[in-house]
Amino acid sequence: MEGSTKQYFEERAEGWDANIRPETRERLARIVRDLGIRPGSHVLDVGSGTGVLIPLLLEAVGPNGKVTAFDLAEKMLALAEEKYGGGRVEFVQGDIANAPFPEGTFDEVVCNSSFPHFEDRARAVREMFRIIKPGGRVAVFHPMSREAVNELHRSLGGVVRDHLLPEDEEMRRLFRDAGFAEIEVADRPDLYLVTARKPRNGGS
Repeated sequence: MEGSTKQYFEERAEGWDANIRPETRERLARIVRDLGIRPGSHVLDVGSGTGVLIPLLLEAVGPNGKVTAFDLAEKMLALAEEKYGGGRVEFVQGDIANAPFPEGTFDEVVCNSSFPHFEDRARAVREMFRIIKPGGRVAVFHPMSREAVNELHRSLGGVVRDHLLPEDEEMRRLFRDAGFAEIEVADRPDLYLVTARKPRNGGS
């Protein structure tokens, strides 16, 4: 499945930006702003794609912060690097279920519109827990409701047809089982958001 998912996004990389509507960009800007990411933070952008979040994250972390763009699809990352390379952004290709980062690397992990595409979600969430610093936060979000995400993926068909966001309790369980605390789920027409924090003592 991973290979098929990777191929799906590789094939669509070139036209990806043209399909991001202005209202979607506005919603994402509001989401990132409302997260209140601290200046100086090191943020991992999981499923960064062509980099729609990168300028928003760079603004949030400020001149002393850093953003790592991480995606399964090389072509997506290449397009992101064309736009935002040469600054405070590192570009890394890989699978979040086998994240190539040391334990406790990041202050924040954000995951925009990519969680449903993870093949092994439990392992992906455990890896997020491992690579985030104690006290750090994960934010999984979409600029639409859970129902709208799932309807969209079903309508697209193909490999993403069954890439659905789970029920709220299942999401809570995934993060709780990985060791996260302060798990919150919001679901409304313009936002689906899950936030969770790694305990400052590192959890279990």
